[in-house]
Order: sequence, then structure tokens, then C-alpha cells
Amino acid sequence: MQSQDAQRAVSRVCIKAGQILLQHGAESALVVDITGRLGRALGVDSVEVSLSASSMVLTTLSEDHCITTARRCPDRGINMQMVTEVQRLCIMAEHGILDRRSVKEKLDKLNPMRYNRWLVLGMIGASCAAFSRIAGGDLAVMSMTFLASCCGMFARQELGHRHFNPLLNFGITAFITTCVAALSVRLNIGNQPFLVMASSVLMLVPGFPLINAVSDMVKGFINMGIARFTMATLLTLSTCLGIVVAMNLFDVWGWLQ
Repeated sequence: MQSQDAQRAVSRVCIKAGQILLQHGAESALVVDITGRLGRALGVDSVEVSLSASSMVLTTLSEDHCITTARRCPDRGINMQMVTEVQRLCIMAEHGILDRRSVKEKLDKLNPMRYNRWLVLGMIGASCAAFSRIAGGDLAVMSMTFLASCCGMFARQELGHRHFNPLLNFGITAFITTCVAALSVRLNIGNQPFLVMASSVLMLVPGFPLINAVSDMVKGFINMGIARFTMATLLTLSTCLGIVVAMNLFDVWGWLQ
């Protein structure tokens, strides 16, 4: 039999795990599954979870006694390392390796792993340059794509570090990237300079949120799916606005060629 104090502690551990998962981009089905498995592993009979775009409500049931708690879940950026760590703790609890206190301590100590920012810049630039090459660009086009995407990614990192609104972040990043890319069209650099404008902003495609949105709706989490799809759509709209403003500023309409 589990006391109410112990059940309350388990509820806090479960919602902490769910909060971390939701904040770092896990799909809704995974959040519900992990919190339920973790709660049962720590001694409660069942766990019920209700999710929204920025918060979650969790109820544990033990000996016909319910305890409900709620948490806000502000977005912390997509980070699968954090999701994997929480899954690992859940599996360890299921196998009896960790108890409630150990799980809580490890959850409190979790910190997102961050790649070196210069490595990220280089890889983003290289990936966008590769897209321009696939589309038929020569070395000059690849070089300009690399430069434009690196400039945009640098701006995106700086804005993110200063906690700007994601919509503003995407819009400014798209504007800066397109401004640099427009130079290749103005100066007629490479065999197909308009490819720079198309390839350099591919880093702003919100692929992961869109995939999660569709996955949530298919698996029955309609509200979460709609919320995530709306956010991904707004990010895309902000990106388009940034691109259009830059193209108007330079009077370069490279994508229309």
C-alpha cells in the first residue's frame, strides 16, 4: 500500500518527466506512454495525462485515491538527447535499478547537450550548399549558398541566445539569409545564381514540428496536432515574410526565374 505522501511524490516525478519530454519536442503519444510507464514502475496503479500546447495535467491513481497536478511547459527547443535520457530513466525504473528518489535526482540534474555553435554553422552551411549542388549549381553557387546560410544561422543563434520570439527569429533569419543570397543574383555569381536564394533558406523549414503535428493527429491527439501545425505554419509564414521583404528591398526575384 502506498501512502498519500509517496503517491504525491510519484506524481511530481511523473509530471517532471512529462514536462521535460513536452518541452523538448517529444510527440504526445510518447509523453503519455512514458509518464504512464514511469508511474506504474514507481508504484501507482495508473497515470492519466491531459496535454495542451504549453501545459499538462497529470493524475495518478493508487488505492482508489487520486492526486492531480499541473505544470506549464514552455518550449525549450527540440532536443532528442533530453527525450532519450528520460526514456532511459523510465526503463531503469521499470527494471528496479532506480527508485523514486533516484529518478527525481537524475531528472533534476538533466541538462540539454549543446553542439559547438561553430560546428553547427559549418554543418548547416554545408548541407544547404549540398542542396544547391543537387539542384545543379556550380562551385561558385555552392560557396555563396554556404556563406548566406552561415550568416543566417549565426543571426538565428544570436537571437535564440537572447530569447527572442521564435516567429521574429525566423523572420529576421530569413531576411538576413536572403539579403546575402541576393548578392549572388545581383553580381551574377555562378551558373545559376538564383539557386542560392532557394537553397540557403532550407534550414528554416520546420520539418520536425510538422511531422509531430501529423503524428499527433493520426494518433488521436487532435488538439496538440492542431496547435503544433499552427505553430509550424506561423514559422513558415514568418520565414516567407522575411524572404519577401529582402527580395523587395533588393528588387531580386530569383525564385521566379
